Amino acid sequence: MESNVAELCGVVLSDLKFSHKTYGEIFYTFVLGIERRSGYIDEINIMVSERLIFENPPREGDFVEIKGQVRTYNEIIDDKNKLNVVVFAKEIYLSENFGYNENYIYLEGFLCKAPLKRTSPLGREICDLMLAVNRMYNKSDYIPCIAWGRNAGYAEKLGVGTKLVIEGRMQSREYKKKLEDGTAEMRKAFEVSVVKLEEAETEEF
Repeated sequence: MESNVAELCGVVLSDLKFSHKTYGEIFYTFVLGIERRSGYIDEINIMVSERLIFENPPREGDFVEIKGQVRTYNEIIDDKNKLNVVVFAKEIYLSENFGYNENYIYLEGFLCKAPLKRTSPLGREICDLMLAVNRMYNKSDYIPCIAWGRNAGYAEKLGVGTKLVIEGRMQSREYKKKLEDGTAEMRKAFEVSVVKLEEAETEEF
C-alpha cells in the first residue's frame, strides 16, 4: 500500500479558487464538506489540477469522490510561517451516492517532533504528533495528527524517529489563538484525527 492515501466523499462548499501554476499546469483549491455521524461538518481544503477537471469542474453543491494524498506546504503570512494542510486530488468524480460521506486517511511515516500530550477544553486526554511522510523527488510532507484517549497515552511515550502507521480521518476544528497584544482570534486547524496507531516494522538490511 502507498504510504499516503486519502479517500474522501462529500459536498463541494466553495467555488474553485486559483492556487498556483507550475510547469504550465494550473492548480485550484476548493473546500469539501464531510459530515460526521455527530452532524458536525469537517471542511477540508482540496487541491486539484485543471487537467483533472477541465471537462467537468466541481460546482458548489456537487457530491464528489476524491482519491489522493495529504500534502502540506509552508506559506509566509505577516512574516510568520503557516503550515497549510490540503488533500491533493489524484482522482475526482461526481458521486452517484448523493449524501454519502467518506473520510479515510492512511499514513506511514516517522515522528519528527516529540509528542505533546495535553488535555482538551472538554477534559479529554489528547496527544499532538507531527508525522514526516516521504514522497517522490526527495520531498516530505509534515502532517499534524492528533491522538485521543488510550492512543494518546501510547503515543506520548514514542521517541522522535519512530516509524508509525496511522489510520484516521481529516478534521477541521476552530480554536482561540491568543495574540501578543492580549486579544484572541478564532482560527481553524486541519489535522488527521487518529483512529488506529501502531509502530511499523522497519526494514533490516
